Amino acid sequence: MTTDVQIFGFNDCPDTRKALRFFAERRIPAHFVDLAERPATRGELRRFAERCGAAALIDRERPRFRALGLHVAGDSPERLLSRALGEPRLLRTPLVRCGSKVAVGFAPQEWQAWLAAGKANPSGR
Repeated sequence: MTTDVQIFGFNDCPDTRKALRFFAERRIPAHFVDLAERPATRGELRRFAERCGAAALIDRERPRFRALGLHVAGDSPERLLSRALGEPRLLRTPLVRCGSKVAVGFAPQEWQAWLAAGKANPSGR
């Protein structure tokens, strides 16, 4: 089974570290993108937003969300997502992609389902 997993997150994010450990424990290679070093592109964020919704990508509990005054701004999720291009700490992490499947946040049951489906269908589609 060939599984291409890409994890977007931060080195200091506990959920991102859990995602990396989840795939490492199952010997699934995962490409890690540290958003502190390389922010996500508009296309990458759009892929997640199309499947999960823009609101799911924004972490309203992060300190950066409050520090920027966004808790009172009332911006739309799409506008917040545009803002996250320059302020990646607004994103809920990890953002995990496996082929055409995506997940936002710590979602081990969903990842396990991807792996199980990949074993049942080795072509990965």
